[in-house]
Amino acid sequence: MKHCYLLAAFAVLFMTATASCEKIGGPEDVGDNTLRPLELSTKAAGFVQQGNNFTFDYIDRVNTAAEDDYVISPLSMQILLGMLLNGAGGETAAQIAAVLGYGAGEVDDVNQFCLSMLEQLPQLDKLTTLNLANAIFLDEGWPLNKPYVETVGKYYKAEVTNLDFTDNAASLKAINGWASDNTNGMVPKVLDNVDPRILAYLMNALYFKSEWASKFPKGNTSNEAFTDESGVKKTVKMMKMTVDAGCFQTDVFQAARLPYGNGAFAMTVFLPKAGYTVADITAALKKEGWNESLMRIDECDIWLPRFETKFKIKLNDILSDMGMPLAFTTADFSPMSPAANRLSFVQQDAVIKVDEEGSEAAAVSVAAMEKNGAGGPRIFHADHTFLYFITEKSTGVVLFAGRYSGD
Repeated sequence: MKHCYLLAAFAVLFMTATASCEKIGGPEDVGDNTLRPLELSTKAAGFVQQGNNFTFDYIDRVNTAAEDDYVISPLSMQILLGMLLNGAGGETAAQIAAVLGYGAGEVDDVNQFCLSMLEQLPQLDKLTTLNLANAIFLDEGWPLNKPYVETVGKYYKAEVTNLDFTDNAASLKAINGWASDNTNGMVPKVLDNVDPRILAYLMNALYFKSEWASKFPKGNTSNEAFTDESGVKKTVKMMKMTVDAGCFQTDVFQAARLPYGNGAFAMTVFLPKAGYTVADITAALKKEGWNESLMRIDECDIWLPRFETKFKIKLNDILSDMGMPLAFTTADFSPMSPAANRLSFVQQDAVIKVDEEGSEAAAVSVAAMEKNGAGGPRIFHADHTFLYFITEKSTGVVLFAGRYSGD
């Protein structure tokens, strides 16, 4: 028996594992829920590997930036950047395309690929709930170019909703409500305030829920030791089972694939070997890529923590460092709108729950497009406790400092 003690879940890949095997019957033998591959054009199929290159780079950079546990959705970010690519021109478009791993002239192929994901992924497994949605919330009275609206409507099924961004409460209700509705309540809020300087908020939501093909027996779950990368010992609820699973190992890590439903989706867990870290795994994946055909079926004694992770990250610096700094500085988004200036921010909120039954995960990616001339004031409402200084201008010396709480 091969013992794969999987004490850390690299759950950020929950949407990239698409092949699997299980001990009893095999996922292909599931009646009217037969496992079928995605139907992609030759060009679009090539984008899968390019997308994985983006994924591993994205994961590596978030892994470096995040101080605590994280979960992200590379697919959600790819689709959001695809919508932005259609609204970009010149070198701005070239940089976004390069970050995604595509050529500057391949926008139409990117759109076809994203449309295939939107239409086919939710249909692959009747035992899995998978929802993908896109939206654009536009400040009323400001324009989007008709060809852009038609393109993102056709290929990204993006709804365009006009809101009055000076009405903060109503706009927040609409935007956060959309995020909550399209993630089954897992991401109930993505914005704290709506900025009147923003032309539009572009959004993608991804929701996933499925049961394991082989569930962890609840009676096997027990408290077990867990060691983090700094060597600190903890106690976690550890799920346990022995099952035939796809396994693979290198000098750096062990990997095991745990299928959901009919096997169309799976969680692939990457466990660093002694002396290595998660950063070493992402470096190896960036260098060598990832080919699931290398995995072989073996009896595996699997331990996996029962866990829940919530994560929010602003991605301006990460995406700039990946190769698209112009989008945040001297951008060209004229194909989107004559009023479009540059991206104010790109962020992603994500959450995952993993237990004996299966997994539930959701992500919302948001890109905020500034108006030319930053039309309107920045919102600054001192309506909650604040800190204040009285300073001298030329030296910055602080004469007084205080906190005000409304008393």
